[in-house]
Amino acid sequence: MRAVADTNTVVSGLLWTGAPRALLIAARAGKLSLYTSATLLDELSEVLTRAKFTKRVTASNMSVERLVRRYAQFAQRVIPASIEPVILADPDDDQVIACAIAARADLIISGDRHLRDIESHQGIRIVSTGEALQMITQ
Repeated sequence: MRAVADTNTVVSGLLWTGAPRALLIAARAGKLSLYTSATLLDELSEVLTRAKFTKRVTASNMSVERLVRRYAQFAQRVIPASIEPVILADPDDDQVIACAIAARADLIISGDRHLRDIESHQGIRIVSTGEALQMITQ
């Protein structure tokens, strides 16, 4: 199964335990192919440097750069497709969709309401982390 994990999912998986972490572990184990783009990796780096994550990053015993590099080691990078705006309320979410189209993804995995509300785009289902985990363990 091919998927793009939204930045919120990746941050949660890198810094906490639970379903997002299980998803990243499944991807590292080859049960799921994750895709990303340079833009999404830049966003991940920027989000991880926010003050609200400082304690969690410190507790991980890794720098922001190392956390991003670690994710980039198993998420395959693609050049995002050029798309018309889809998520007018949060244009950054269009980068996730553009990446998913370029990756020919089956899923976008996100906790973001703007993405989840559209449910699918061009045949790509938009699901929660829990739903994605159920799909890959069936």
